[in-house]
Amino acid sequence: QVQLVESGGGLVQAGGSLRLSCAASGLTTGHYAMGWFRQAPGKERTFVAAISRSGGSTYYADAVKGRFTISRDNARNTVYLQMNSLKPEDTAVYYCAARYRRFDDLVRSPDKTQYDSWGQGTQVTVSS
Repeated sequence: QVQLVESGGGLVQAGGSLRLSCAASGLTTGHYAMGWFRQAPGKERTFVAAISRSGGSTYYADAVKGRFTISRDNARNTVYLQMNSLKPEDTAVYYCAARYRRFDDLVRSPDKTQYDSWGQGTQVTVSS
């Protein structure tokens, strides 16, 4: 049974940093591309960042490019999201997601329907 567990969320002032972690079990993460999405109250879940199976390729939403960094440690079955220069508009529940990939690519990574498994989310709140 696949399980993704996010951690590292919390309350931070604008301009601060947080590092989210996603621990995966029940799958071999080296076979899966991973993504981070977020959902603010009353809004749809939107794409934040994705990383390929090997970690060699990454892709970011324009809203976070240059501020967030996605990385992974396949030996630890863990994916990270380093968030710097946080803004109040980054406030949301952040979700980790996994999608099986035959190839080491990021095709259609922003499409949430492409993902097979999801975590339960971790709250990030940025105060102004």
